[in-house]
Amino acid sequence: MSPRIHRAIVSIATMMATFLVILDVTIANVALDHMRGTLSAGVDEITWVLTSFLVANAISLPITGWLTDLLGRKRLFILATVAFTITSAAAGAAPSLAFIVIARLLQGLAGGPLVPLSQATMMETFPARQRGMAMAIWGIGIMFAPIIGPTLGGWITDNWSWRWVFYINVPFGAAAVLLAWLFISESTTERPAVRRVDVPGLVLLVLGVGALQFVLDRGQREDWFASSLIVWLSVVAAAALILLVVRELRTAEPVVDLRVLRHPTFAVATAAMFVISIAFYGIMVLSPLYTQILMAYTAMLAGLVLAPGGVATLVTMPIAGALMNRIDPRWIIVTGCGFNAYGMYLMATLTLEASYWQIMLPRFIQGLGIGFTFVPLSTVALSAVPMRELGHASGLFNFIRTVGGSLGIATVATLLARGSQAHQARLVGHVSLYEPHVWDRYQTLVGLFAARGADPVTAERQAWAHLYEMVQRQALFLSFIDNFWLLAWIFVAVIPFVLFLGRWPRMAETPRDVDRHAAVVEG
Repeated sequence: MSPRIHRAIVSIATMMATFLVILDVTIANVALDHMRGTLSAGVDEITWVLTSFLVANAISLPITGWLTDLLGRKRLFILATVAFTITSAAAGAAPSLAFIVIARLLQGLAGGPLVPLSQATMMETFPARQRGMAMAIWGIGIMFAPIIGPTLGGWITDNWSWRWVFYINVPFGAAAVLLAWLFISESTTERPAVRRVDVPGLVLLVLGVGALQFVLDRGQREDWFASSLIVWLSVVAAAALILLVVRELRTAEPVVDLRVLRHPTFAVATAAMFVISIAFYGIMVLSPLYTQILMAYTAMLAGLVLAPGGVATLVTMPIAGALMNRIDPRWIIVTGCGFNAYGMYLMATLTLEASYWQIMLPRFIQGLGIGFTFVPLSTVALSAVPMRELGHASGLFNFIRTVGGSLGIATVATLLARGSQAHQARLVGHVSLYEPHVWDRYQTLVGLFAARGADPVTAERQAWAHLYEMVQRQALFLSFIDNFWLLAWIFVAVIPFVLFLGRWPRMAETPRDVDRHAAVVEG
């Protein structure tokens, strides 16, 4: 078999597993109400189907390197894919809420390592001059899955059953296992197997990351620090993570190898990805809410607003990968940040009378930016690390990306709600019948409701209710605008990070050249 065909099959196997894991973060969202009815669960209870998966996924991500040292990359990839497939089937067959929550918890634990493992496998399989394109192929699953997830989940739930949201993983997971078994080679650059388990580090990781992910996922719903549960979990998260850092920097065989951050280019690129993830996932939350709440779009039409951005990302990722060997990646990343910032600027200048095309265009531009940002940033980050440390670096890189995404979602949700309250308090002060334009509007509304058959008292009450709804809508709109401006400035703020990245040398041609390659990057 030619090397090109072999690399193509490895790409399919790794992409398939990565796509399924990322897809499962979003595909189940739209099926929650159907699950709630089938499993006789309350609204707050059914959200544990999502929370359990996210918490477990966040816990297992950073220990991927340690698990790789323990089991070997190929063996771990196959075992994790098998476990993910089996737990997906279990979640689909769940007879009760407790059963599906446990299945989703195990599914998240199994799925966490698959994302960094697939990234590390692609980096090792492709020669250095093709790693930009390899990251473009890998990134398609990372970026496209959360875009298609809600739409696909809704279609499956409406036409089949919510259980097929999980059953659909089984045939694809089985195919990924078979391809991995036959075609993924054993890594020749792994570090020696670990001799002992870092139990204190593992306990601190579970406590710290689990508590942090719970706080970010449930904080807004629990009104943040007004809840004693959120306060205590925040204390636990902060204390455990600080102790984890101290512990892992002192032990010889850490469960999370933070020493990979000694490579300046990797550290700076990881910080940049953290900031970009905050903004990217914030956009993924704000865009559908803006169209559905303020513009009264259906779920399908809101999805059509997001779809062009996803297509733009799919188009630009291979372009960015091809440009990696021709242009300094820093300028590609700066271009991507510029596209993202401009897209958010256009969103921040929209009005409530905006057409579909006026809303779709910023999303399309932002999709272009994501393609030009994600691929070169991932490639530069991991190319700065010796191949023997790639598993640890990829796990940490993707963990930071995931935490940044969770923080972005929590931040924009909180700012949107509290910003709306602040704008509403300000606007209400201007709604007075002593204001001529308010009085005219009030009289018009009273006449309108009276013409529809309401008595005078009811017509006045309806007019006031309508004015209040207008104030609420305008306040929410202003809060959206504030958030779009914030996201635009976040992308602008990333640019100085990018300028501190080391140049990406293109002389390395094979995986065996990576240590020399990393030394050049750091030098």
